[in-house]
This record gives sequence, structure tokens and C-alpha cells, in this order.
Amino acid sequence: MQWLDQVKWDDKGLVPVIAQEKDTGDVLMFAWMNREALQKTAELGRAVYFSRSRGKLWAKGEESGHVQLVHEMRIDCDNDVVLLQVTQLGHEPGIACHTGRHSCFFSIYKDGAWVAHDPVLKDPDSIYK
Repeated sequence: MQWLDQVKWDDKGLVPVIAQEKDTGDVLMFAWMNREALQKTAELGRAVYFSRSRGKLWAKGEESGHVQLVHEMRIDCDNDVVLLQVTQLGHEPGIACHTGRHSCFFSIYKDGAWVAHDPVLKDPDSIYK
């Protein structure tokens, strides 16, 4: 597992991860992985993250059904950020955000305020029961 040793983990054993949609280039979300999550992602070909708030692994889509199929994993030049090229499954168009939106980056800075720009594709209350 020498490839895992090349990652520069932070003092909590985590690395930041960006999920990008393979076909559109849309940045879908930012999350964290620990060593086990990155290893499982490579083994399964599906995104597995580490939840800092819950202190455990979570497979993207385990509750919502909005799974991320991983096509490629990249690491940046400093070996301290991972980029996943994914296909977002489970809804058309894909929903990556727990708010029911395509991307977690749905707000735009405009005139001194953050304004929600992208629509809710599915009511979050119907996703997480």
C-alpha cells in the first residue's frame, strides 16, 4: 500500500477530497477521507468518505441512493488533496448535495450576500427519512 503512504495526511489522519463530475466538469462536493476511506474507494470504485461530525466512514449514497461511481482518482502536486472524477448516480440529473441540489456549490456571491443559485432537484425530506 505504498500509494497510501505517499498521501500527506493532516494531523488528524485526513486528506481533503473534491468530487468532480466526469462528463460535465462540475465540482459536486468537498469532503474528507482517512486512509481506510481512500483504500475502500480504490477497491470498490465507489466514493467512501470520512464523516468528521460522526467520526466514521460513510459510503456516498448509503442513505440517499445518490452513489458516486469513481472513474479516476488523482492527487495534487503536493500530495495533500485528492480529486475524484465521478459519475453521480441515483437521480437524473445527479444529486450530490444533501440539500437536494446537483452540487454543494450552489450559492453565488452577489452584491454583498451569498445567493442560492441552483435549484433544489429533490426535496431533502424525501431523500433522508
